[in-house]
Amino acid sequence: MNMETLEFIIYPDGRVKETVTGIVGSSCQEVTAAIETQLGQVVSQENTSEYYSQSVNQSARATNQASFSNW
Repeated sequence: MNMETLEFIIYPDGRVKETVTGIVGSSCQEVTAAIETQLGQVVSQENTSEYYSQSVNQSARATNQASFSNW
């Protein structure tokens, strides 16, 4: 289980740097949208490798078939 983290750095000139970790894919934009609306205009955005990652859902199915020879 990954821990989701939002980190904000507020600079003396009023700029805010937001860093999101632990959220895979573009859902981080959904999480931060309301906060960014309250903070003001977004002037730049840099996506991390987590943004481009995809969740992995694996399933395995094994089939066992036994046959007997009439030899």
